[in-house]
Amino acid sequence: MFNSKNAGHLQVKKDTQIAFWSRIEYYLRVTHLEFEPSLMTTLHPAIGRLEQLISLKLPDSRVTALPRAIGRLSQLEDLDLSNNQLNILPPDIGRLQKLAALSLSGNQLAALPAELWELPNLTSLEAGHNRLADLPLGIRQLRNLTKLDWEGNGLASLPPEIGQLYQLTKLGLSKNQLTALPPEIGRLRRLEKLDLRENRLTALPPEIGQLMGLTALLLNRNQLEGLPAQFQQLHALNELDLSKNQLAVLPPEISKLQRLAKLNLHYNQLRELPAEIGQLHCLERLNLSDNQLAALPPEIGQLRSLTSLTLWENQLTGLPPEIGQLHKLASLDLEDNQLTGLPSEIGQLPRLVWLNLGRNQLATLPPEIGQLQNLTSLDLAHNQLTTLPPEIAQLSNLTRLSLAHNPLIDLPADMVWLRKLGTIELSRDMAPIKSQLDWIGLNCKIEYH
Repeated sequence: MFNSKNAGHLQVKKDTQIAFWSRIEYYLRVTHLEFEPSLMTTLHPAIGRLEQLISLKLPDSRVTALPRAIGRLSQLEDLDLSNNQLNILPPDIGRLQKLAALSLSGNQLAALPAELWELPNLTSLEAGHNRLADLPLGIRQLRNLTKLDWEGNGLASLPPEIGQLYQLTKLGLSKNQLTALPPEIGRLRRLEKLDLRENRLTALPPEIGQLMGLTALLLNRNQLEGLPAQFQQLHALNELDLSKNQLAVLPPEISKLQRLAKLNLHYNQLRELPAEIGQLHCLERLNLSDNQLAALPPEIGQLRSLTSLTLWENQLTGLPPEIGQLHKLASLDLEDNQLTGLPSEIGQLPRLVWLNLGRNQLATLPPEIGQLQNLTSLDLAHNQLTTLPPEIAQLSNLTRLSLAHNPLIDLPADMVWLRKLGTIELSRDMAPIKSQLDWIGLNCKIEYH
């Protein structure tokens, strides 16, 4: 049961747990104890004899309560009780004065003992997915807390006292029922990550702009209709997720977020993009899918760091020539738009690996498509193509080609040189094309869609 590398570290297998408690006197010097997930329902009071324990991990079991003897572990710094069936904690937990990390997530706790707020060294508290519908006011006493996770608890409001946790760097409040944030949220000047996914927020307080150290802000699946002007003050922001909200306008001030690398605006109500979006020179991933965009501004071509651009389910009828300036672009998804043609500049994307043009109204492809030498996947399904340009045979790295549901009548004979092509997707009504592939001698798998 001992870890041979360090006798102070002990992992108790689930089939040896009974033997462990009967031989507890042999393990009094253990400093790190981990129980393998099991059907254990109680933690033996003998745990209190292991007074040198620094770390105790008992996740993924069926423990419903802790013995009061837990309070004797005066050296304990790390306690993991996640994913059990705890419905109460003993007040003795407040005696763990050296405790720095406490994980209680995935239990059935409806309240926490007041003694918990008396742990002066606690820096991490994970209490997500319990029944903690309120954030106790006593939490303000945990002045050294840097990480707080209260995910999935049915929390309806956040007390102003949250602003007194000045050391917080990570705050997880996703999957609750929050409709607003208190202005005091702006006092968390050291906050780096704020997770507010899947709540009921309709607006953000202006004080959100005071979170100067924020690098990740997750707001997807809320009911936001706009952003406060102070939003532009989040100069350190690297990741912003606003997907599945009700934004009809993206403010031009978005350009002030000069360190932004990931921007997700999926499933909003955007009809246009501000020209200022082109000033996000560090942007690497941009998701604009499932909006109402009819066009892209020419300034889109200024996003020289962009590697992924997702635009499926919009109303685009064309692309600006400036799309060809995205020389680092590796993935471009334009499925389910109204494209009738592509600019010749599409061939100026030397790093493009994945291109989805399915479900559009394309009748032809520009010859420049053959310049995409690194392309491995090309989806042209559900268009109006009757032929393919001969240059398609120059896509020497292509491994997947979808042609299903097109009125194709002919294929370039030079497609035989697509040596790496492993799969071609056709529809059942394309028997003549299947015969032509056989005649060309293209050795690849045919899949029907």
